[in-house]
Amino acid sequence: MVKKPNYEELEQRVKDLEKKTAKRKRVENALRESEKRLSQIVEGSLIPTFVIDSRHIIIHCNKAYENLKGISAKDMIGTQKQWTTFYSQPRPTMADLIVDNVSEEEIARYYDGKSRRSALIEGAYVAEDFFPGLGEKGQWLFFGAAPLRDSEGRVTGAIETLLHITERKTAEMGLRKSEKRYRTLLDFVPFPLVVFAKDGRVSYLNPEFTKVFGWTLEELEGKIIPFIPPDLKQEFAESLGRLFEEKVFEDHETKRMTKDGRILDVSIKVAFYPESEDEESEVILILRDITQEKRMEATSEAMLRISLALPQYPDLEDLLDYISSEIKRVLNVDGALVILLDEEEKELFFLGTAYEDRATEKRAKEIRYPADKGVSGKVIKTGEPIIVSDTSKDPNFYAVIDEQLGYESRTMLDVPLRSGDRIIGVLSATNKKEGPFDQTDIDLLSMIGGTVALSIENARVSEELKRSYQEVTSLNRAKDKAIQHLSHELKTPIAVLFGSLNIFTREWETLPGETWKPIMEMARRNLDRINEIQYEAEDIMEDKQARAYGILSLLLDQCTDELAALIAEEAGEAQILERVRKRIEEQFGPKKVVPEEVILDQYVKTRLEDLKPLFSHRQVEITSNLEPTPPIYVPLDPLRKVFDGLIKNAIENTPDEGKIEVNVRKKGKGSELVVHDYGVGIVEEDQKRIFEGFFATQETMDYSSKRPFDFNAGGKGADLLRMKIFSERYNFKIDMTSSRCRFIPREGDACAGRISACTFCTRKEDCYNSGGTTFSIYFPPAPKQGRS
Repeated sequence: MVKKPNYEELEQRVKDLEKKTAKRKRVENALRESEKRLSQIVEGSLIPTFVIDSRHIIIHCNKAYENLKGISAKDMIGTQKQWTTFYSQPRPTMADLIVDNVSEEEIARYYDGKSRRSALIEGAYVAEDFFPGLGEKGQWLFFGAAPLRDSEGRVTGAIETLLHITERKTAEMGLRKSEKRYRTLLDFVPFPLVVFAKDGRVSYLNPEFTKVFGWTLEELEGKIIPFIPPDLKQEFAESLGRLFEEKVFEDHETKRMTKDGRILDVSIKVAFYPESEDEESEVILILRDITQEKRMEATSEAMLRISLALPQYPDLEDLLDYISSEIKRVLNVDGALVILLDEEEKELFFLGTAYEDRATEKRAKEIRYPADKGVSGKVIKTGEPIIVSDTSKDPNFYAVIDEQLGYESRTMLDVPLRSGDRIIGVLSATNKKEGPFDQTDIDLLSMIGGTVALSIENARVSEELKRSYQEVTSLNRAKDKAIQHLSHELKTPIAVLFGSLNIFTREWETLPGETWKPIMEMARRNLDRINEIQYEAEDIMEDKQARAYGILSLLLDQCTDELAALIAEEAGEAQILERVRKRIEEQFGPKKVVPEEVILDQYVKTRLEDLKPLFSHRQVEITSNLEPTPPIYVPLDPLRKVFDGLIKNAIENTPDEGKIEVNVRKKGKGSELVVHDYGVGIVEEDQKRIFEGFFATQETMDYSSKRPFDFNAGGKGADLLRMKIFSERYNFKIDMTSSRCRFIPREGDACAGRISACTFCTRKEDCYNSGGTTFSIYFPPAPKQGRS
């Protein structure tokens, strides 16, 4: 049974209820005040705002919110139409998602990843997006929603605020578009470009920078570029400090290093951005790779120097030393060599050297090695340039040379040295001081090789010619001595032999002629041949008088009385002394050669008549066409010997029943003598040596069986050399053309000696058209004054 409360208890309960009621009223009043203040805050805010409760019903929205879409708050409050402000179809707003307490991933899905948690309010989210349904062209809004909670922390609704950011967004997009445009522009700058801050850290670099130096923006952004060569780091730090302090930078040239360690020559231009004092400055650095330009400039200067210097070095070794020094300087290497090929010995040797010290250069010139050894040997074999980046790993490297030099080759470049289609050597450079050898070095060294190869070959030929000239000069001196000795030594025995033959003739006059005259005739004929050799040798030696002349003349002068008495006593002839003196003068005395004025056509006519009895035994027709010509000026004795020699040579080379033409005509201001025979001619190889001396136009078969002017009589050959010497001595010009008879084309082939006996010719014209020789002599006109 329940105990009934007494009056006091009931009174107390009533008091408690009254207190609770009063408290609830105060809370309700406070809530109403709070709602009123919230409503006033929302209404008074310039920021579009709306509030929903837990049932997604709009309980508050302000004027700024109304203006978003132009829908009045009266039509929105109490409804769930908040989506209509933003979307064309129903979908939750961010405030709706907050009230439903969806996950962060779900919110992100609704806003395509554009949303994020608020850093200020727990459970709140913010985002920005473009709403095409707002305004005429759509609007960008920055919006955020936060939960509304009761005293126990339960979500009772959500408030969402929205901020117009269309202008900012437009500006940002414009800025990004501008930045993209300028970055695209910078990307297309044809020179390496980098932007960095005061501390040197990179904020941007263009593709050309990557192309030239190797680093990408991803590798270097926010970092310092490691492209300063070690020896320039201090200089760079100082110039960078001055750059930001003074903001003045003059364009200059320096060196920078690539990612792979190559050293480049660069030209640098600098600009500051921005230039206002209230913003931190950045540096725009434009670099231009001028390595090739400087190399080309150095190459051009080197080529010019080499081209100008080549004529100054006629000595081959001096020339090659100069070329080596230029290679060493232009390629910036420790050593340079010009390696030549000795084709006879199959060896390579260093004739041009350039090293840091003279001792190494001297040792190099003492080295010879097989032409198939080393890198240079391979270049000789293949004809291709070779770069050796590490000699210790190259199988072709010939370490023996370094051992002999006392030198260490680490890197090497060899290119072939060509002269025409021949490889005559190698240009070599060792130990490049900056970076590795590359294609540019190959091109430069090959260019030098192409420039100097001909000069090297010419210098080698010149040296060979000098040596050959010295040898020929020595041989000529020996030949002159031999000819002079021959002339001098023949004079006395020939004179004695002629005298002996005369004595024998007188003594044998009483004997029958058939027993001794044939022998005597053969002896005289061969002695005449020997005497002719002596005359030819004497003419060649410019009439140098015999030593016997001075001795005999001196004896005759000093012993005149004794010889006269002795001759009178023995022979009974007092006048014999003068005959002896005359004979000595004729045989051994000096010949006086005095030029005379000669009418050539008259001289030739007369001389032909004089010679006819000498070849009357030959059946050779000589026709002449002698035109009047201006006078010539020449000594008669050399003229006679030249003309007689040409006629004799023509007759001896023309078979019987053949013909010879002799012409004299005017040529220019002078006169020309032409002797043309229709004989056997001279083979092409012998034509080159026809005037060299002691060269016979026909083989000498048997001098004792042939007489002068006989067909194929042979000869000594010195008469043609004598003609050439006369032409140089007395200022006329002699030429010869010849074609060998086509029926006997070889030198050993023999002519029948008579046209009617030739098996190839049926008529004379066949022989006339088969071959022949023409000698032509041009005499300048006689001078009008000053003849000597």
